[in-house]
Amino acid sequence: MNTDASPIVLRTERLTLRPWQPSDLAPFAELNADPQVMEHFPATLTRQESDAFAAASDELISRQGWGRWALEVTATGEFIGFTGLHRPAFEAAFMPAVEIAWRLRRAAWGHGYATEAAGAALGHAFDRLGLDEVVSFTATVNLRSSAVMRRLGMTHDAAGDFDHPVLPPGHRLRRHVLYRLSASDWRGRADQAV
Repeated sequence: MNTDASPIVLRTERLTLRPWQPSDLAPFAELNADPQVMEHFPATLTRQESDAFAAASDELISRQGWGRWALEVTATGEFIGFTGLHRPAFEAAFMPAVEIAWRLRRAAWGHGYATEAAGAALGHAFDRLGLDEVVSFTATVNLRSSAVMRRLGMTHDAAGDFDHPVLPPGHRLRRHVLYRLSASDWRGRADQAV
């Protein structure tokens, strides 16, 4: 793995994945308070919880050079959410793992931003960090995120589907689907695109 801890900025055709800035906090809190954005999470976040999430994300980026980057539209500088890599801390059969995750404000939905940004983060995970695999998971009812996972070339591991341990039995979001992407599959997709 890459041990260079200087923060990485990733760029795509339309997007910039970068460290967090103080100006991101208000729009991030707004998207975390939106019931539609947070529909597939246990609850919306308070401003304090949202700020703490951003601070923890930025601290990891500062410490290890990568993580859940703030996401902006390059042409306008507009903050639209986050996309990036994270090591989940709960216990599950597939752990330890690095996951690819995203959360975008509603106005940014439907433009392909999640797929574009996650593709850049996956390229970094495999080409720069040397990871062998990246996973992603979501509640079974979150069809939009599952569709992004498939567009990224990830494969549903039905045998790995799990009940999220932080949610109580019977919770509507407890059952999760697990998607996987290996470095070799990622490189195979890149070779086909050339």
